Amino acid sequence: MQEARFEALVRAVGEPLHRYLVRRADADAVDDVLAETMLVLWRRIDDVPNLEEVLPWCYGVARGCLANARRAERRRLRLVDRLTQAVPQGEPGEHAELYDALRTLGEADREVVLLWAWEGLAPQAIATVTGLTANAVSIRLHRAKKKMAAELERKNARVAGQEQVKRGSEL
Repeated sequence: MQEARFEALVRAVGEPLHRYLVRRADADAVDDVLAETMLVLWRRIDDVPNLEEVLPWCYGVARGCLANARRAERRRLRLVDRLTQAVPQGEPGEHAELYDALRTLGEADREVVLLWAWEGLAPQAIATVTGLTANAVSIRLHRAKKKMAAELERKNARVAGQEQVKRGSEL
């Protein structure tokens, strides 16, 4: 009985709710918010008004689901921002070259490296945190480590060259 009522509700409100959400949400979020709205309809099937009054009620549910999705996205973005800004300064002289090399990376690459090195996450887990694919994480991680190694090598070569010049000038 409830399944038949739910199917009738979906037929009646599915398309209008989709149009409603398309006008209010990012294209990437529309289907997720619609699915969440339908889940609420299913869970609260006994509270749903009759078919003549159901659409405004469903718009209210969709509006709440959309607000939840927006809040979740803002929380996710704040977390990503905090993670990308979390490059510690360290003690003066303590791994200064490493921190400098880390700062040369872009925000997304730095986040991947920090999650890998400091949090000990595997590429699949980093993909879950960042929303990237595991393959994209692996590629970013590989390139970032290469860039950091080159930066560290360049700095070390410069220091070694300066020391040689000093020794040569003392002769």
